[in-house]
Amino acid sequence: MVVKKTLIIALFSTLFLSSFNKIIDKTSYKCMIQMKNYTGEGAYVVISLLDNQNKYLETLYVQGDDDEWYSDITEWWNFHGKTRTNIDAITGATISGGQRAISVIQIDNNKIDNGYKLRFESAVEDQEYYTDDVLIELTSENLKNKLEGKGFIRYIRMMPQ
Repeated sequence: MVVKKTLIIALFSTLFLSSFNKIIDKTSYKCMIQMKNYTGEGAYVVISLLDNQNKYLETLYVQGDDDEWYSDITEWWNFHGKTRTNIDAITGATISGGQRAISVIQIDNNKIDNGYKLRFESAVEDQEYYTDDVLIELTSENLKNKLEGKGFIRYIRMMPQ
């Protein structure tokens, strides 16, 4: 009888504990994006997490809140698509030429130093679209450095909070 009771308690304990979702350890980072001086509309910037094959895993942040223009961010839109009703990131206003914006993004700690990447895509209405305005390996070292952009972004800086 005691063995049966112990076995039942152990079984219920296992089921109870396994019913909780695994807690993922994340770190918040302040991300400052400094734009180049350019004329025209504000830029839409999308920050995404990619795997080691450059496949999208998650949208971390979107600068630009008018969803009419999201399709201009071609690669991200192909991942995100019209079928998803909610963007899995916070949205903020576009960033104009010469301006800077600071946002907070969260990154799973198990993604750092494990082959993952951050992609910053940028697009400006009636101008260019840069798929890899900034594309960085998600390493502890890169999260401390100033990283230069190739398109509308002059540079980015990340700082753990």
